[in-house]
Amino acid sequence: MRIIKYPHPTLRHRSKPVRRVDAELKKMIHQMFDLMYSNDGIGLAANQVDLPYRLFVMNVKCDPAAKEEEHAFINPVILEQKGGTEEKEEGCLSLPDVHGQVKRAKKIVLNAYTLTGEEVTWEMEGMYARVAQHECDHLDGILFIDRLGPAGFLQIKPALEDLETIFNSERQRGLIPDDRRIVARLGELETART
Repeated sequence: MRIIKYPHPTLRHRSKPVRRVDAELKKMIHQMFDLMYSNDGIGLAANQVDLPYRLFVMNVKCDPAAKEEEHAFINPVILEQKGGTEEKEEGCLSLPDVHGQVKRAKKIVLNAYTLTGEEVTWEMEGMYARVAQHECDHLDGILFIDRLGPAGFLQIKPALEDLETIFNSERQRGLIPDDRRIVARLGELETART
């Protein structure tokens, strides 16, 4: 398992709800936590690791020892956004060294399932709310760069072009399959678990 980088097509794939949680899925989620920590992240969505499932992990402390801060959200849905909005800088493990100011709701109400199958509704604010909104966007095929204003986008455009060049080079060397094969693989994975 590895973190895929922009402009990989899976990052634009709308994730499908998970119907069953089994040992294999739990193992994938634990691998996602490990990847997130090893890359100094605080959140990671399934499609960032080339999986088509509607789930994400987060630990806003970015500390594997802070187990109370580890959360896996399966089939998350934002039920409500409230408290106004605020603009803060965001980055993304799939867009290394790219940052921009993103406006998000200060508070949200999130409904999801845990690894044990328990349904939870959690009111989040601050960094928790921001990370959950960022990761839910991923699950809908939306990247934080899509939420930047024109000036903010122009500032990061050269970095995006560099990432596109790297992606195209890796694809030409056979390290990344063509879009047709990616779509077929995602379809097979969806059939198995959604």
